[in-house]
Amino acid sequence: MEEGKQKRTKWVNVRLTEEEFAEISEQFSRTTDRKISDFARRKLLGKPVRILSRDASTDALTEQLAGLRTELSRLGANYNQAVKKLNSLARIKDFEQWLLTYELDRRRLITHIEQAARSITELSQKWSR
Repeated sequence: MEEGKQKRTKWVNVRLTEEEFAEISEQFSRTTDRKISDFARRKLLGKPVRILSRDASTDALTEQLAGLRTELSRLGANYNQAVKKLNSLARIKDFEQWLLTYELDRRRLITHIEQAARSITELSQKWSR
């Protein structure tokens, strides 16, 4: 039977000070284990503990992409409103105003896409070095 599938019937009780528990909890929070009992079992048996790692080099890309997603969402909402307005236009003057607004939104969208492309290119060049 696999180690994880065996029924565990024996108990080990350990008392800790607040500082000891805080240290163990802090170590546990950096692991991939879902339960503190799994973490404690690995430590007690001297088995390897998998530590979570974070690649700080992706932070700038993540921030840029999050900003781009927000801006694209806003522009998409504006575009949907503009199309809805277009469907309800009754006069030519309203249509001309809509075209001006649409053109401004389109230019903003293109600017943001170009900015994101430059950022992605810069980051990919840094990673490939």
